[in-house]
Amino acid sequence: MPVVQPGSTCQPDTRKGVAPPAHQIVHPDNDADLQAVHKWLLAQPVTDLLRTATDDAVRYILDGARTWRFDLLDPKVDSDERSAVGTKLQYHIIERLGLKKVPPLDTEIVDVAVEIKGTVRDGYVWMIPREGQCQVTLLVRIDPKNHRFAAWLMRTHRVWLTGGDGNQDKKRSTLAGPVRAFAMPVVSWTDLPPEPLRLLNLDQLEVVFGDAGLRKRATALFTYLPETVIPRSSLVTVGAGLHDPMKRIREAKVPLRNDHDLIVLVGTWVDERQTARAFGHDLGEEGWVAVPRSRFAEVGVTVPPLRTHD
Repeated sequence: MPVVQPGSTCQPDTRKGVAPPAHQIVHPDNDADLQAVHKWLLAQPVTDLLRTATDDAVRYILDGARTWRFDLLDPKVDSDERSAVGTKLQYHIIERLGLKKVPPLDTEIVDVAVEIKGTVRDGYVWMIPREGQCQVTLLVRIDPKNHRFAAWLMRTHRVWLTGGDGNQDKKRSTLAGPVRAFAMPVVSWTDLPPEPLRLLNLDQLEVVFGDAGLRKRATALFTYLPETVIPRSSLVTVGAGLHDPMKRIREAKVPLRNDHDLIVLVGTWVDERQTARAFGHDLGEEGWVAVPRSRFAEVGVTVPPLRTHD
């Protein structure tokens, strides 16, 4: 299907019994509001902010601390939940960008109304509500298979959306051709924060999420993933449903040190955070990493005392 070009006339759908006026499509290069929003976004550390917002939305839907889930492609994650990622995403983006929820769209940037849409679908398909037709829209695509995301900015003209009556909510999806031709890049494909549990093979997953006590399962996890930073959210997922799982995971430091010669460093402790940097690991305040004892001698770093408390 040929792409409707700038200079053509666009007629938005009737909304609440009122037909918005037809207008001429302006090329993105000449769209002052679109350019102003794009400039504002690129002036922010937008890749880091949208990366964190996207990760937050995905983890909220997975709810690993209750469900043991850590992957959107897990069969236990149904299609409705995957679709809900986009809904949660708009709130996380607004929060991370320091914006406010402003009707009738999702927010305002430099006094321009902006719609925010996320999708986990393949291709360039976002569902645009009637109020979002012909409006400046931030489009975020999550690729759960490759654990990455990308973002674009586009004015979602009605003629660049699907025809027919739309879905049951009167939403229409974007057409791939116009997105490729006229969407302005905001964030190129970028990896989401690592989820180390995705690195485990099936046999290892059966052990880590098996029937043994959490202390034994946590011990196995760190032996499977030495020199890998594991965020607290992943550890809580392994201990899902248990009272105070972090206490039992801290107890796993003892057999890891005594039986496996693995020294666990935790970001909670400033000195351990600094020690981890000597091995090239950034723990932040919540990351954990198991380092072979032999590595400490190699880099001339002292093994920290054993801590099994916060």
